[in-house]
Amino acid sequence: MSRTKLTWIALIVMVWAAMMSFGGVAAETVMLYPNIFNDPPASLERAREFLVDGGPHDYFPPLGASVVLSSVAATLLTWRDRRLRWYVAGATVVFVACEFLFSAVFFWPRNEIMFVDPVGTHSPEYLRQVAAEFVAGHWVRFAGGAVTAVLAFVALLKFVRSTAPSAVGR
Repeated sequence: MSRTKLTWIALIVMVWAAMMSFGGVAAETVMLYPNIFNDPPASLERAREFLVDGGPHDYFPPLGASVVLSSVAATLLTWRDRRLRWYVAGATVVFVACEFLFSAVFFWPRNEIMFVDPVGTHSPEYLRQVAAEFVAGHWVRFAGGAVTAVLAFVALLKFVRSTAPSAVGR
């Protein structure tokens, strides 16, 4: 398979995965968060009851892994092309920093407090504080997902334009 075709596939997968991830975060923001975080700790208890058979923890880890893997592949395949290099590398770095590292350091401990620790372990005041921190930190993840999706799409668009057959002479 040619390098051009591999690059094409890696960029398509990267854009698709990045947009699915950002779309998921956007949907979570408008559909789940108002219900989960509107009145802690009661709303956190209702969320525990609702998110029994599936939830964000089932959707985002495999999708995030696909963004990271396709981003790394696309970065390696486009590194020699100066027009694409920084868009793809930027999207990769932003996603890893905002979606993976920030999540591991900031969100995972708060998820443990709100959704894993037994009910009654923490005071209502502490749960309200943790929920407010989670919602505030969510905007970092939201912005990172948006930037990743835009940079990936711009890279794909530039690649398509640079590899498309010229319309001149037809």
